[in-house]
Amino acid sequence: MSLLSQAMTDCVMIRKTTRPDGYGGYITRWTEDTTPFKAAITFDSSLQARVAEVQGVTSLYTITTTRDKVPMFHEVLKRLSDGKILRVTSDGDDRATPISSSLNMRQCTAEEWTLPN
Repeated sequence: MSLLSQAMTDCVMIRKTTRPDGYGGYITRWTEDTTPFKAAITFDSSLQARVAEVQGVTSLYTITTTRDKVPMFHEVLKRLSDGKILRVTSDGDDRATPISSSLNMRQCTAEEWTLPN
């Protein structure tokens, strides 16, 4: 077992659905997927990250998954161990190890997020 696989924990995607409310508006629902996936979520507490946070940048988390899981920009996920909700702030296609690599890894950045009511 590698250190990377030891750092991975169960997460689920949270999907947004909208439907007309019959009065010209929409009803938005957030529902959790039933199929969990593994991801390692790390907080960036470096000096550069703290300076960026003061300047308004909120992408302070790195999400590491396997190559077959592609988190897309603004998708929302929940870490099951503590219920932390994160919104992806980069494209999951941007950083992945090559197919020929024995390291099966993909990374994206994320921010802590609260589901709107």
